[in-house]
Amino acid sequence: MPPFEKLWPELRSRLAAAERWLLPGECLLCRSSVGTIPGDSLICAPCRARWAPLPHPCCARCGQPLTPEVACRLCLSWPPQLTGVRSAVWLEGGARRAVHLLKYEGWWRVSEPMAAAMGRHVEPDAGAVLVPVPLSAARQRSRGYNQSAVLAESLGRLLGVRVAQDALSRGRDTASQTVLTPEERRANLVGAFKASGPVPPRPILVDDVFTTGATLAEAAAALADAGVESVGAITFARAARPLADAAAALVTPQAYTPGRRA
Repeated sequence: MPPFEKLWPELRSRLAAAERWLLPGECLLCRSSVGTIPGDSLICAPCRARWAPLPHPCCARCGQPLTPEVACRLCLSWPPQLTGVRSAVWLEGGARRAVHLLKYEGWWRVSEPMAAAMGRHVEPDAGAVLVPVPLSAARQRSRGYNQSAVLAESLGRLLGVRVAQDALSRGRDTASQTVLTPEERRANLVGAFKASGPVPPRPILVDDVFTTGATLAEAAAALADAGVESVGAITFARAARPLADAAAALVTPQAYTPGRRA
């Protein structure tokens, strides 16, 4: 290991201590003090405790909360290689604000408490590798970073799992998913991703938000095209229940066809 890499953990700790001394920490959500203890994350413990975890029971494959008498329809059209997806919390209240801070306001360090919530839902086996869902080149240039990659790095440090930043790339730019219906999201993403560089045999996709699952399904399909047999995924948040319910109702069950991808 190069000398600088050996010194980086200690240097990072010293810089963080200097930051806490010069700029005492304030919770970005409620503005109360987060203290000066090492490793403070700029989101206080009470605010993190208010993040609403997903209830049980849930679909064993996609993690969508279910009532016992209702079968899951959300993941019926997914590629078979996408075998297990979990989300830590609902996308509401303080969790939504945390996503916004990371995604649009450049607060990278909020990825640490977000990753801590995610880590409770990941049990990586030997050889598992975290693969962040990539942004389009244009969006990454305008934003300056990929929030999913920042989350993956924080989660990787927490779990001691390697992150493969280059295993997946955007094959083309896509329109923003924000205002699209579930069916439009699926069509918008067809052929959007491609495997690149060495593809890990046991990848775990990492993203900030699960809305309908279209992004994860298409990313998994690209890894499957490269020969991967099983893909897991973890997101920090899952879209609010009304949107998730609408997505389940709109998905048309059909077999996944590899040839449909551009």
